Amino acid sequence: MSVVVKPNSNSTFGVYQRITPENAGWKWLNFEARLMKRGHQWTHQTGTNEMVIVLLGGDFQVSSNRGSWKTINGRKDVFSGIAHTLYLPPNTQFTLTATSNTLDIGYGWCLAEGSFEPKFVKPEDTPVVIFGGDNATRQFNDLVPPGFGCAKIVCREVYTPSGNWSSFPAHKHDKRTLDEKGNLLEPQQDETYFYKFQKPEAYAIQQVYTKSEDNPVQEIDEIVKAKHNDVVKITCGYHPVVAEHGFHCYYLNFLAGTDQSLANTTDPDHEWIYHSWTSKDPRLPLVTAAMNHLNQPNEI
Repeated sequence: MSVVVKPNSNSTFGVYQRITPENAGWKWLNFEARLMKRGHQWTHQTGTNEMVIVLLGGDFQVSSNRGSWKTINGRKDVFSGIAHTLYLPPNTQFTLTATSNTLDIGYGWCLAEGSFEPKFVKPEDTPVVIFGGDNATRQFNDLVPPGFGCAKIVCREVYTPSGNWSSFPAHKHDKRTLDEKGNLLEPQQDETYFYKFQKPEAYAIQQVYTKSEDNPVQEIDEIVKAKHNDVVKITCGYHPVVAEHGFHCYYLNFLAGTDQSLANTTDPDHEWIYHSWTSKDPRLPLVTAAMNHLNQPNEI
C-alpha cells in the first residue's frame, strides 16, 4: 500500500482529503481537508476526540457549547500568511460557517482522555521558528506545540524554500523509548504530511525508510513525488523531504500517539549534519502574520 493518498478530484466542495486509522493502517490519527462556499455550514460533535482546525485559506466563524470564535484576517492561501488555529476538546458540539467566498480548512483529531479548554490561536500569537541551516533551512509555525494543553495531538505547518531539504536530518518517531531516568527520548506516533504548492506542476520528493538495526515493526523504503493536496502517511521510519527547485513547498503536519511531543530519533548516519551548518537561508521567513492583514476581508 502506497504511503501517498491523492485528493478526491471529483469533489469541488466538501471533504477532498480523508485519512482514518482504518484506511491508513494505524492507531491514533484522523485527518480531513474540506472546501466550503460562503454561508455553507459544517456541524460536528467531537465526542471522545480532541480536534484541531487549521485555516488554510478564507475566513470562518464557529459557534459551540464551549464558546464562539471568528476570523477576520484569514490568509488568502497558505502562502499568504499564517494560520488561525482552533483547538476543541472532547464533547464539543459546534457549527462552523464559511464567511468568505471560498473556505479551505484542514483538521486533525484523535481520542483524548482528560479535561481541556478550547483555544483559539491567532497568527500573531503563533510561535515561528527558523530551523536548520544552509540548504536545509525551513520555517516552522508551531500551531499546537508540545505543552499546548491537550492530550495527544501536535500540529505544525512547515515552509521549505525552493530546492531546500526539510524533515532533515532524517528522523523517526515509531518506537516509544525512555532513558534510564524515565525521560522520553522517542514517542510512537502516526503522522500526516499534507502538501500544498503555488503551481499545479510543483512537487516535493519524500523518502520513507526503515533501518534493520532499529528492528522496525515493518520494513519500508519508498521514494514518492508529493503534489498539491496529497497526503503522505508516516506509519514508521525516517521521512526526509526535498522541495523541487523553483517551487516553495508547504506541508501541514499532524501527529498523534503515545505522547504529546516532538521528540524523535535522528538517523545516526545524519547526526554530523547538525554541526555542519554555517548559515541560515535568507529567503526565510516565507510568510509572516503581517501578511494576513494585506488580505481584503470577505473578498477571499
